[in-house]
Amino acid sequence: MQIPLQITIRGIAPSEALEKRIRDKAAKLDEFFDHITSCRIVVGEPHKHHRQGKQFNVRIDIGVPGREIVATREHDEDVYVALRDAFDAAKRQLEDYVRQLRGDIKSHVPKREDDHSGPAWQGG
Repeated sequence: MQIPLQITIRGIAPSEALEKRIRDKAAKLDEFFDHITSCRIVVGEPHKHHRQGKQFNVRIDIGVPGREIVATREHDEDVYVALRDAFDAAKRQLEDYVRQLRGDIKSHVPKREDDHSGPAWQGG
């Protein structure tokens, strides 16, 4: 990564194990695509609700050339599940971005109404 990883933990006790898991997962993203320019991860509890149990929220913001990839996930009671799911979602978005760069995914340009370049059998 060209810019250091930024980790923010809010509303829960930080732990070395949690931070290590975050760093390991971020490193795997960097192995997959080495042009990541920034990576910010926020882990915490969302606003307190009147329900039992904890709910954990993970937000990942990944900067890549020309785009920002954002993945958020929530999970009841297990911050590691929320973390795993958020990184899985971020990786899928990063994979889509890489496919677009390679030209594997074509962007669809809307056809103009005055464009009559369809097949001859359509009368165009």
